[in-house]
Formats: sequence, C-alpha cells, structure tokens
Amino acid sequence: MNSTITEIPQQYKITSLLHQKSYLVSGELKTWNGATSEVYSTISSTEDYKPTLLGTVPDLGENEAMEALSSALSAYDKGQGLWPTMKVEARIKCMEKFVEQMKTKREEVVKLLMWEIGKNLPDSEKEFDRTVDYIYDTIEDYKQLDRDSAKFEKNDGVYAHIRRGPLGVVLCLGPYNYPLNETFTLLIPALIMGNTVVFKPAKHGVLLISPLLEAFQSSFPKGVVNVIYGRGRVLATPIMQSGKIDVLALIGNSKSANALQSQHPKGNRLRMVLGLEAKNPAIVLPDADLDLAVSECLAGTLSFNGQRCTALKVLYVHESIADEFNKRFSAKVDALKFGNPWEEGVKLTPLPEVDKPKYIQELIDDALSKGASILNKKGGETTNNFIFPAVLYPISKDMKVYKEEQFGPVVPVMSFKNIEEPLDDMAESNYGQQVSLFGKNVNTLAPLIDTLVNLVCRVNLNSSCQRGPDVYPFTGRKDSAFGTLSVHDALRSFSIRTFVASKDNEYNKAILNELLDKKISNFISTDYIL
Repeated sequence: MNSTITEIPQQYKITSLLHQKSYLVSGELKTWNGATSEVYSTISSTEDYKPTLLGTVPDLGENEAMEALSSALSAYDKGQGLWPTMKVEARIKCMEKFVEQMKTKREEVVKLLMWEIGKNLPDSEKEFDRTVDYIYDTIEDYKQLDRDSAKFEKNDGVYAHIRRGPLGVVLCLGPYNYPLNETFTLLIPALIMGNTVVFKPAKHGVLLISPLLEAFQSSFPKGVVNVIYGRGRVLATPIMQSGKIDVLALIGNSKSANALQSQHPKGNRLRMVLGLEAKNPAIVLPDADLDLAVSECLAGTLSFNGQRCTALKVLYVHESIADEFNKRFSAKVDALKFGNPWEEGVKLTPLPEVDKPKYIQELIDDALSKGASILNKKGGETTNNFIFPAVLYPISKDMKVYKEEQFGPVVPVMSFKNIEEPLDDMAESNYGQQVSLFGKNVNTLAPLIDTLVNLVCRVNLNSSCQRGPDVYPFTGRKDSAFGTLSVHDALRSFSIRTFVASKDNEYNKAILNELLDKKISNFISTDYIL
C-alpha cells in the first residue's frame, strides 16, 4: 500500500532538505544556531518503509518567545504604533503586497502540504487557492466596512464618528489539518484590523510556512508579524503568563484553549477567538434519498481521512433503512483508493500522526469488545502509516468511539427508532457545531430543523458538514467554538467599536471640519475607498 521511490513523480520528490534556520521577529529573519527539531513525513520514499526526513525547524525557548512578544508590543506601542494608526488603505496595500508574493510560492507550499500532512494533491491545491481567495475577500469586506464607517451620525445633539479599532497583541495558533487555510483565517483578519501578531505554526505543517516568511517580512512593518517555532508549551505558556496578550486566536482542542486561557493573569481582559473540536452527527431519516445520503456521508466522514473538525463523526440511521444504508455505505468505503497524495484518484492517504493508527485500532477494539461489528471487508487493515476506515455497527454510548472525537478514519453507525434519541444525544453532547440532516418530508423536517438550529450552529440539509463558503458564519456552541469566523465576522472578532463623540455646537463643528479638510487624522476621515 506504499508507493516506492520510483513511483514518486519527479516534481514531488524530496530532492533537498528544507532547513529552516531563521525565525521572524522585529522585522528581521534572525538566524538560529541553537537546538532544532527534525520534521518527518510518515510517507516513505524508499522500497522498505521508513519515514522521510523533510528538514528541520528551530526549537526556540522562552527567551525567544518573550523577544517575539516584546516585538509585537513595540509595534503596537500602546495603540500608537505605525500599524494600528495606519490608514485603512495603507494596511490594505500591505496585505495586497503579501498575497501577491504568496501566490508565487504555490508549488512549494502545495508540495509540503502533501508531504507534511498527507493531504491529497487536489485538496492541497484547493487549500492554497482557497486561502488566497480568502485574503482577497477579506480585503473587499474590509473596504466595505470602511465605506460604511466613512460618515458622522447625530443623536440627541451628539455627533459620533464610529469605526472599528484593533484589540492589541494577538497570539495565533493554527491546526495541523488545515495548517495554511485555517491558520490564515485567524491571522489575516487579525492583521488587517490593525493588531500585531505572534504566530506559532502547527506541529505538523510547520515547514510549509517557511516559503512565506520573506513575504511576511517585506510586506508588513517591523514587528507586526512575528513567527516563532518550537513547542507550544514552552513558547505559548510564558507569553500568556505575561498578561500582555489581548487576544488568544486558536484553532485546535478545547483542552489546549482552557490550559492557555488559565495561564493569563487577567482572564476578564483576554479576548478569545476559538475554533475547537466537534462530534458532528448525520441523521438519516426513513424517507431519505439513500444514494445521496450514502454519497454525502462518505465525503463527510472520510474526506482527508476524517481529520476535520467539520467531519461527520457519528451516523444516526433510522432502523427501517439501517441495513440497506450500511450495505451501500460499506461498499463505497471499501471502494475508496488508498495511496500517496499525488496519485490519481486517491481519497485515503497516509496519516501524519505516527500514533494515530494505534489510537484508531484501540477505538475499534473497544467497540468490538462491546458488541459492534466491522461491516466493511477492509476495515481495520493496517500499514505502517495508515489504518483502513472501519465502519462500526451497532454503536452504543459506552463505547469510546461514541464519546471521543476520533479525528481519523473510523465511522461509527447507530440506528434509532425515535427521532428524540439523536436529539437527546446532541443536547447532552459537549459539542454543538453542525449536523447533517437527510430526508424530504417537510412536515417531518420543519420541527426538526427548528430544534436543531438551537443545538448546533449550522444544519446541512441533505449534504455533509463543511466550513465553506467562507462568507458564511463558522462557529459552534458549547465546547466547539468561541467567536465567529467568516470573512465578515472575523473582522469583527478581531476588533472593537470605537468612536469620537462631540456635542453639536459651532466650536466643535469648526474643529471637526478642519480635521476633515486637512486630512491629518487617520481615524477621523470621510474618505471613500473604491
């Protein structure tokens, strides 16, 4: 099940190691001569399986973490820095310069996405292109936000010029499954709103940031973007303990978020923008179009091997159609092609985490010991870097695969008799991100939808759960999120409404008119960006 070195196309071979020897702080790519960490891919380049060394990254310590924080604080300069006080149009120009440089690195980043996290070629290309689109969409939305603010309001004899201002210094931590796209959905809106950032790339998908470091350095003023490498516990803990972080922006796990939040000495002052784990269910009703439900559930459970917070993590199928659904679904799972990311038609790829196959096997063994069966023939077949998805049925609530977010290739299926069963489970769940609902009888769907929208934040009708399109709100209830990420909402998540007020009298009007005429304030402005 592993490609040999002769089967790797020339353009995707690792011909030289990428040794990332610098980190970005205070506008400088500082050379690091200390300890480094080796970055391995679980994809093999040899006939006999062994992980592939891709390169090294700096293993920075507390001193470098605090140096990066100090750099971001200096660039913000108590709100007086060049970046937070810059005209909107000027910040947009910096962002446009960055994205133009970023586009020249597509080939390198896509190749590293495949090797570092095992994402197949079409999805790796899509992640890069979608991120570029996200940046352009953010710029356009920010222009509209500024246009809407280019005015004075008057109420009760008081003029107000209301805009959105930055929050301060942001600590940005992205996830390994979308190390470019989801990281940038935090980083880009945080930056464009005038905040300064300390950014640590994810553990997996760390090297793919390297080709973009020079673009960060040359596109933004000194200290606005600071990129550090190393262990999260070593770097993020002292940064949070300083109490000088204004926003924690994290996509990952709620345990990590809670641990970091607890390190901040003034929790009431800490803003949070969090995208966390989920256990999104599918509910397949008796009148569902089975071909459609099977197809969408297949994509929902196993796109990128199920390593998505929006993945379908448990399937509830009505008992009257469970056998037929399971038969069709299991056959479709076994028909999925496993291979290396660049191979044509590959849907299942090596898992980036070395210990993930063992963990998935533990979930399978636990379920089997408690009465479940593996429905598909290939389910549970293991290689050095993969375990073939197992369709498990019937699932009970005492099984680990029901309780834990598997974040990998295993599909638990439960049958239900009464619709209250999945609804009760969702109400009891720690998570509340999305649900997929399959059916067509509107008399059944209407009350269900009215309930589900109060349990989760997105109800996908006859389709799998997903994040996009990026203009739509992306958030969750309970342990699944804090704050809303969409092009529109993220700009608001990383900013605060702030305004200048003045009483309506001739004295103040003369001052305001002079400020507008001379255009000496970047805040008080009615200039209109086209």
